Amino acid sequence: MRNLKLKFSNEINPDFINLLRQNVKEYFEINHLSKNANTSMVLKSIFMFSLYLAPYFLMISGIITSSPLIFFMWIIMGLGMAGIGLAVMHDAAHRSYSKNQTINNLLAYSLNILGGSVVTWKYQHNILHHGYTNIDGYDEDINPGIIMRFDPNKPRYKMHRYQHIYGWIIYGFMSLNWAIDKDFKQLIRYHKEGAVLSSNKSYNRLMFDLILSKLFFYFFILVIPLIVLPLPWWMVLINYLAMQFVCGLILSVIFQTAHVVPSSRYFVPNKDGNIENNWAIHQLMTTSDYAPKSKIFSWLIGGLNYQVEHHLFPNICHVHYHKIAGIVKENAYRYKLPYNVKPNFFLAIASHGKMLKNLGR
Repeated sequence: MRNLKLKFSNEINPDFINLLRQNVKEYFEINHLSKNANTSMVLKSIFMFSLYLAPYFLMISGIITSSPLIFFMWIIMGLGMAGIGLAVMHDAAHRSYSKNQTINNLLAYSLNILGGSVVTWKYQHNILHHGYTNIDGYDEDINPGIIMRFDPNKPRYKMHRYQHIYGWIIYGFMSLNWAIDKDFKQLIRYHKEGAVLSSNKSYNRLMFDLILSKLFFYFFILVIPLIVLPLPWWMVLINYLAMQFVCGLILSVIFQTAHVVPSSRYFVPNKDGNIENNWAIHQLMTTSDYAPKSKIFSWLIGGLNYQVEHHLFPNICHVHYHKIAGIVKENAYRYKLPYNVKPNFFLAIASHGKMLKNLGR
């Protein structure tokens, strides 16, 4: 599937990214700012981990025993799961949270206590998604299987006619799919493709670590609650599924509204693997921002409403995106390049829904 090495062209506006990087660098130098996390980011990290862990221990310790309150605690945990993934783990996995790589690695592994695997996620997200955004066969974010069609280059089936309706339910099971088998399938597939997932661990060691990670997660999130909570097993399972659904829906909607929208382009490499634009312009044409004036919303979702800035500067912590967005926009307009942005999140969701409908019909 990925046996062809892709190459981006540098013939169209080759100076755009160099000037942009220089302008962003000057912004940090003039304002004497670090590109990494600040105090707000640290407080946010504590808040997100508390959303996930505090309800769990309130239930396990027996402080909360009411069935409705227990269900509410699981819903809050779902919000915490999404919050850790969006606002903490994501930056750490991009090595932008801290200058200290030990801190980055430690926080990136928080994905494992959410049921995922940071090893496979880094390859899928950092390498494939960021390197080859919206390119069929490379960006796995636009390949959810035949159940949904995110890419006009993919086959269209009759059921896709209704994906703008049932898709929102499918999204809710994204994190559950990850927790069950997606990481195993990816690890096996990436190994067969010859991908380098670790500089010091063999494939067998990575598989062993993955199995241990999953066993710990399910012991922590299911076995202990099944033993301790004053609920029948099926209610515990329903609560767990509700948590996963909340997390999966949030994560899916936040990411898909940035790439699967009418303004996004889907480039097809030629037979030699050449893409018609350089990498930076490709990011502008395949990515969209939304809700740039909503500070609280942006704080909660880890600045990922600034997806354009994130794709161009994944090495910068998201707390700075709202400041450098103006610089990106100015340079894009200077070179007559697209800078796609929706004024609010609801319009972004509507735009994504419209795209699902178009791709289905």
